[in-house]
Amino acid sequence: MKTACMSVAATAVLLASSLSVGAQELVTYDSVGVWDILVDPTVGNGCLINAVFEDGSDVRVGFAPDSGYGYILALNDGWEGVEDDVMYPISMKVDGVVYEGEGRGIHIDGLPGVDIEFDSADFLMDVATKQTLTLSTEAGEIMSIDLTDSLAALGAAIDCQEAQE
Repeated sequence: MKTACMSVAATAVLLASSLSVGAQELVTYDSVGVWDILVDPTVGNGCLINAVFEDGSDVRVGFAPDSGYGYILALNDGWEGVEDDVMYPISMKVDGVVYEGEGRGIHIDGLPGVDIEFDSADFLMDVATKQTLTLSTEAGEIMSIDLTDSLAALGAAIDCQEAQE
């Protein structure tokens, strides 16, 4: 298993997260396939990709220029019992490659979810180039999404981030 918190200096410039969550005013930048490319003014105009999937999962993969991490934010109204600011062990499987991490419990606009910080270039490349991302806790699988168009969407998010500077 790989750890999602591996330090990679080359991508630290692009990846960041000091995510403050709550009701957020995201600004539309572009769209690629099912993914919207957005700017989050609450994290230093960090850019992100966002899609809502058939199972109701709302997933964001983003950058915040202020720190040194990327983040995955996964929300779903079926995830009862999630408590804000509680840390949950999370396994993130991308086409069979498993990364271990922790997700901080959050609610955004009433939806429960987890905010998972990462600084692994390998993990980001897998999200960009593989087909399926599955998140699991000790209780089992909580989400599995199709990553179609994620490479192009993340490329657009990097372009978006460069346009913010």
